[in-house]
Amino acid sequence: MCLQYLRFCAFLEAPNAAIETDHRLTLTSRSASSKPAPSKPATSPRRGVSCFECPLRLRGAFKQKSEDEIALINTLKIDHRRIASGTDIIHGGQEDAELFTLFSGWALRYKSLEDGRRQILNFILPGDLIGLQAALLAAAEYTVEALTDVEVCVFSRRHVWMIFEKAPQLAYDISWLGARDEGFLDDNLTSVGQRTARERIAALVLGLYRRADNLGLVQNKTFLFPLTRQHIADALGLSLVHTIKTWSTLRKAGLFEFKSGQLTLLNPRLTEATAKFYDRERPLRPIL
Repeated sequence: MCLQYLRFCAFLEAPNAAIETDHRLTLTSRSASSKPAPSKPATSPRRGVSCFECPLRLRGAFKQKSEDEIALINTLKIDHRRIASGTDIIHGGQEDAELFTLFSGWALRYKSLEDGRRQILNFILPGDLIGLQAALLAAAEYTVEALTDVEVCVFSRRHVWMIFEKAPQLAYDISWLGARDEGFLDDNLTSVGQRTARERIAALVLGLYRRADNLGLVQNKTFLFPLTRQHIADALGLSLVHTIKTWSTLRKAGLFEFKSGQLTLLNPRLTEATAKFYDRERPLRPIL
């Protein structure tokens, strides 16, 4: 095994390694310990799931990693949890949010106003990284909610700084995933700012279809689509009434069919033309 990874793994196992590495983490830890701990979401632990046996890594969407790299990630992993639909994975203002990889299911990330209105920032699919911003800042500035029942791989936030210090390749992968999330925000902001309602919904459906297809979750042009019309409205800056009418118009035009939580893309080319959202090269991506 590569000497770099052996040293890092030994470093992780040393007592209080994270606190000794960076005084800023020490200050954060002391500050957090003086306040009541935020309530934890109801989760079901599933310890012992090894990264070496992870079926998600074998899917064609992801870069293959060496045995040494998988060994390092397996050392960093602290838990594997099941979380029920509708439960917060991270809640706004949380000061001890961990870092997660979504193993299965769908989730969403959003920010809300005091009167209850919310903006969905992006939808999260298997293999996506959750909580990088929350792990780097003093407190989470958004909420991540399980849209379906999900499973997540859990990584300690106290190791994030050490990864950047001692494992540059893994740090680059984490940065790449953060940049990818920013790209999703760019696409959504373009839709909200410039696309019509028809174009927005078509672009959202097409984008999620492509992401699911890249993960092998599409069969016969059909995939799980757990979004409600309210989710779509909250993501695209539309009223619920306008969303329902526009969704019905696109469905009747033959772009897609929706039944029992499953969406079938009937006419991908027409959907592309309607969305003004054409296929782009999808490079293999890293997974933590």
